Amino acid sequence: MLQRDAFSRWLALEVVALAPGACTVRMTVRDEMLNGFGVCHGGVTFSLADSALAFASNTHGRVTMSVENSISYPASVRGGDVLTAVATEETAGRRLAFYRVNVTNQRDETVALFRGTVYRTDQESGPPT
Repeated sequence: MLQRDAFSRWLALEVVALAPGACTVRMTVRDEMLNGFGVCHGGVTFSLADSALAFASNTHGRVTMSVENSISYPASVRGGDVLTAVATEETAGRRLAFYRVNVTNQRDETVALFRGTVYRTDQESGPPT
């Protein structure tokens, strides 16, 4: 999946762990990811969490897509920070599944709390890569 995801590759996202309904990814914040205040653009942190959600939710053999996501930013992120996003399935039905993604920095401080709802299609997917 990562091979086909140009944006996650642009983030320089690394898949650290992958299991059914769960995924851990990591990336380092680069200067071009900072906003005019020298803080990481919220969209970058959101994208990291969204990628973790995508990889985790597509581990069940069916193509799965986000239908609703939200995020909170309890702490700022700076250039050079190493962010780790851990996505975990909280509950799932036949069509909808709900995930929580916790994003931390290299000091294990929570910098984002993400909630995602995904829709599971009938289309089979290959194994996640």
